[in-house]
Amino acid sequence: MVTGEDTAPNTLCGATQTIGAAIGVVDAAGTVVGWTQAAERLVGFSAAEAVGRSATEVLAALEDIPKASACAEQGDTEGGRPGVVGLRHRDGSPLDVTLRACPLPGQSTGTHWLVSAAGMTGISWWPPNGTEVESLLSSAPVGIVVRDPELRCTWVNDALALQDGLPREERLGRRLTEILPGYEAEKVEAVMREVLESGTPTVDHEYRVRLPDAVNGADPHREHSFSTSYFRLDDAQGHTLGVCGMSVDVTDRQRARERLAVLSEANTRIGSTLDVMRTGQELADFAVPLIAEYVTVDLAESVPLGEESLPRLGAAHGPIPAFRRAGVASVHEGAPESLWPRGEQVFVPASSPFTEVLTSGRSHLEPVLDIRSTWLGQDAGRSEKIHEYGMHSLMVVPIHARGAVLGVAVFVRMNDPAPFEADDLLFAEELVNRAALSLDNARRYVRERAAAFALQRDLLPRHLTGGDAVEVASRYLPADTEDGVGGDWFDVIPLSGARVALVVGDVVGHGINAAATMGRLRTAVHTLANMDLPPDELLAHLDDTIDRLAEESTDCQDHTAVTVGATCLYAVYDPVTRRCTMARAGHPPPAIIAPDGQVTFPDLPSGLPLGVGLASFEAVEWELPEGSVLAFYTDGLVETRDQDIDAGLCRLGTALAAQSDRPLEELCSAVVDTLSTQTPFDDATLLLARTRSLSPTQVASWELPNEPVVVSQARALAAGQLAEWGLENLADTTELIVSELVTNAIRYGVAPVTLRLIRHHVLVCEVSDAGDTVPRMRHARATDEGGRGLFVVAQLSRRRGTRYTADGKVVWAEQELKPVT
Repeated sequence: MVTGEDTAPNTLCGATQTIGAAIGVVDAAGTVVGWTQAAERLVGFSAAEAVGRSATEVLAALEDIPKASACAEQGDTEGGRPGVVGLRHRDGSPLDVTLRACPLPGQSTGTHWLVSAAGMTGISWWPPNGTEVESLLSSAPVGIVVRDPELRCTWVNDALALQDGLPREERLGRRLTEILPGYEAEKVEAVMREVLESGTPTVDHEYRVRLPDAVNGADPHREHSFSTSYFRLDDAQGHTLGVCGMSVDVTDRQRARERLAVLSEANTRIGSTLDVMRTGQELADFAVPLIAEYVTVDLAESVPLGEESLPRLGAAHGPIPAFRRAGVASVHEGAPESLWPRGEQVFVPASSPFTEVLTSGRSHLEPVLDIRSTWLGQDAGRSEKIHEYGMHSLMVVPIHARGAVLGVAVFVRMNDPAPFEADDLLFAEELVNRAALSLDNARRYVRERAAAFALQRDLLPRHLTGGDAVEVASRYLPADTEDGVGGDWFDVIPLSGARVALVVGDVVGHGINAAATMGRLRTAVHTLANMDLPPDELLAHLDDTIDRLAEESTDCQDHTAVTVGATCLYAVYDPVTRRCTMARAGHPPPAIIAPDGQVTFPDLPSGLPLGVGLASFEAVEWELPEGSVLAFYTDGLVETRDQDIDAGLCRLGTALAAQSDRPLEELCSAVVDTLSTQTPFDDATLLLARTRSLSPTQVASWELPNEPVVVSQARALAAGQLAEWGLENLADTTELIVSELVTNAIRYGVAPVTLRLIRHHVLVCEVSDAGDTVPRMRHARATDEGGRGLFVVAQLSRRRGTRYTADGKVVWAEQELKPVT
């Protein structure tokens, strides 16, 4: 007979856990002695049919009631041992139910059993401390905790204890805020209360805690992240029993997410400019204190200069390259840990992790920095700093991009007691790799920019001289933009007859392509100037050259057509007549400063820019007083982002008028000083020329009759003038030159014929006539009686040529002046 003490707990089986279930009462012999309507509905037997029959006939699964009794006795004291069994309906169809057998108290004729069966869909709650359920949930790979309506822990599995290291006995009966106090725990309890009140589950709620002790070898000084999901526990009647939480440690996932965000931020903060040294400093600043408390970035000395980067040293260890500190950052103000300030050359020991990294191309991780290392023993300075600041963990990461080694980045921990791990090294490598691309882009930009500047510097005139015609000074101000140099150019070209050509131009675009195009146009202008073409004709030929360049770029196989276009201003000044002829192709007008300081911008037809097509150019001529200043410039000097060209011209004219009597170099500087202090968006060029004139005593001219006998007279006139100038040493050669040129003019030209001698830094002999037939130099054969005249002239003169005028042509030859000995 069962005592009340033993059976009292089982009363709960009938009171709470059999409500709504199919119930039958079976005596010790296995005969059904009680049957409910729920049982009739479940298995199809009415009470009259079931009572008095064996339970094995009615409940097909209960073949041995004593066996069921044994199961119950081994079960929980709160309701017997449940189990999922297969019954059969009266009609033979299978039923999946949960079956319980509970002993009934107060039976004098042997133990009676209360057998309850419920369909699987009718189960409202498995008690959390049931043996099977506990076994199942205890082995779950996620942390599971059950809390009562007051949020006190009533059950927890082993996995949760492994996650956060809090033992079971510290949890049971306590709230989360009692064992993990803090704002995060309060937020978690607020979530659980909301789940209890609303019944709506919460999925993937993340929170962070700093664990009191290391768990599974984890760092106790770092926060851990957990993802928890909560759902409310209700009984069959809908009464709230508590809340169940399932927890997963997502520290690695959260850390990966944070590092991805950090790397994304690094893309915007590192490489903000195309300056190699600044990019190195940005890398160091970004890594402190994110990865380490002390970071240095050392680059090969060739990198900031834009030169080729380092190859790997190789197994044989070649000579140690020179490094320069590009970046240094520390948690200590002023980075006192650094032996070398930023920009200084860095000493690299031959046997050290630095050379090892350069040799292998692989990173070096030293979780515990051993100050007794051989390489540190050879480097007293570093050893002292390591000891002084408590450096205990080291990472050396190579900086390489596109197969080129740029330098090394060093990460050191001091205050943080946690050593570097493999995960930290991977993060540092990813950060350095991203920075390396910016560094390599900056290096390539420096190289290309230097090449463009070198090209432009080589293509622009090294030394300007205006001879006896003009005094000149110039300024070239490159725009400090990412595109590099532009295509601005200027030139002063000596011409025949003591004249000089002044030219300024601006090619469309920036960079090395514009500089190269500028060089080609400058060469073309020199060639055309040597042909003594008038300014308007020269611009027309230059426009044809631009068209050909555009066609060449269009025919490129890579289909990367280059925009070719330019503006240009070309002027020719004659110091003998003091007349200046100009023409322009879409270029800003020149400024003319009279000797009294008055500034004018002459009404010169603008013409279309070169390369536009269908362009026509018109030349205008002025007579200039001696001492006048011509100012040629490009639009970068008079146009800014916040100022139009009219305001720029007014500013330029004011600066020129105020100081027109100053030396040209000082005047150039004064004009440049009026520019905005902001970085110009386009190159600016200024060319100043102060006019001179030749004295009448330096020029002798005679008009000759168109008769063969005048040749001897012309020789005599030339010899007499040379004697007057004290150039008797040139008399013989000059007479031969005059003889040949006058003979050709009389024989093949058209009257009138004029002979002119000009003495400045050279002696010029000119013979002009009204004809347009150009004499051609020929190499006469031994049997020819003529054809050697111009050949002889070429041998006797420094330069010779022909130019057209409005009245005909001029054939000229120059000789070097030689002192009389």
